[in-house]
Amino acid sequence: WSGFYVGVYGLGQSSPAGGAQYGLGINAGVNAQLDFFLIGAEVALHAVTGGNYDTAYGQVLGKAGVLITDDVLLYAAAGYGVDLGAPVEEDVLLGGGVEVALGDQWTLRGQYLHAFPVAGGNPKEQVTLGAHFHF
Repeated sequence: WSGFYVGVYGLGQSSPAGGAQYGLGINAGVNAQLDFFLIGAEVALHAVTGGNYDTAYGQVLGKAGVLITDDVLLYAAAGYGVDLGAPVEEDVLLGGGVEVALGDQWTLRGQYLHAFPVAGGNPKEQVTLGAHFHF
């Protein structure tokens, strides 16, 4: 689990201003495994469409989790997100997920994040499903 990774993901998102939206994204991060604990950091960029507007959204996350088995990770995530289009929105992100190893280099992940608005007043619910390649 330790080391760098890159990934792709699909997402569904819902918010009062945007309605129901969907999109695709890319992410990159690094993990450090300490016995059966894991800490990590990640940056992500995704595009969403549908609902009331199309936009791009960037986020930075910190992760802390526990390896349930050698192949299953449960984690909590917190970070910051910003809408890269109009209207201007900034969010504090909180959530978590589960990631499953498919071998030494590939994992599948499901993640949920709730976006608490700092600027823009538009809370979001975000669910992602993705795959990662670990170096």
